Amino acid sequence: MKSGFVGIIGRPNVGKSTLINSVIGRKVAITSNKPQTTRNIIQGIYNEDKVQIVFVDTPGIHKPVNKLGKTLNKEAYYSIDDTDIILFIVDAFDGIGKGDTYILEKLKKVNKPVILVINKIDKITHEEILNRINDYKDLYDFDEIIPVSALTKNNVDDLINTLKKYLPDNIKYYGEDSITNKSIDFLMSEIVREKVFNFTEEEVPHSITCVTDSVEIGKNSYNIRISIIVDRDSLKKIIIGKQGEMIKKIGIASRKDLEQLLNKNVYLELFVKTVKKWREKDKYLSEFGFNDFKE
Repeated sequence: MKSGFVGIIGRPNVGKSTLINSVIGRKVAITSNKPQTTRNIIQGIYNEDKVQIVFVDTPGIHKPVNKLGKTLNKEAYYSIDDTDIILFIVDAFDGIGKGDTYILEKLKKVNKPVILVINKIDKITHEEILNRINDYKDLYDFDEIIPVSALTKNNVDDLINTLKKYLPDNIKYYGEDSITNKSIDFLMSEIVREKVFNFTEEEVPHSITCVTDSVEIGKNSYNIRISIIVDRDSLKKIIIGKQGEMIKKIGIASRKDLEQLLNKNVYLELFVKTVKKWREKDKYLSEFGFNDFKE
């Protein structure tokens, strides 16, 4: 038996959550084309015969502008300090950015295997991939450099096989059927938050969070109530939309994914609530699930 914890780090929007979903083969982390989608430590559990790899997906490391941002960075640094192997994910299409060099400075202080994953290779040519490898290998002495496309799953198997060489433990941390450490209530609320991300403008997503209020399980269906929390009334109006069109669109798309997750019919009620300055208040950060890394 070989096992270990693999921390996934990188700047926002490089495809960390897409990679973890691709590896696990199920959706355990929401994805969006907007930065800072991931807000919690999410463990995706990969199992095969005599191998268990626990992937730790964390928020993108960024310059924080509020207490929530500082909390998210603390969660990201957890991956550096408290995992066995680090996967540093970069965007092949964008190339080296300031966020990458900042993270590389942090990595110079660690004493564990660091594997560079150059993601989104489906967007560039083979020659450009080689150029990216050369660019990064001059910046840091990586144990491995692996180009992948998390979206198309190109080279993801090679990444798994490479990780097996570095797994330090011989303990099975989770059952063979486990795919994540997160509760079903959390996964349900995240599905709704993902749809808000997908359907609203840039300024809206970072001001909202979602909380599962109640779940009633029937013989053939679930009755689910989820609150969308915003920090000002103007955003509440945007999410509800003209004559309720936006909240209806969010609900329809969310219900479809929830039914795939639960394998039952879903009756979903969404509520939009204003909690002013929730991102700055410890009380609400704790109540809404951001309580692992208090200051």
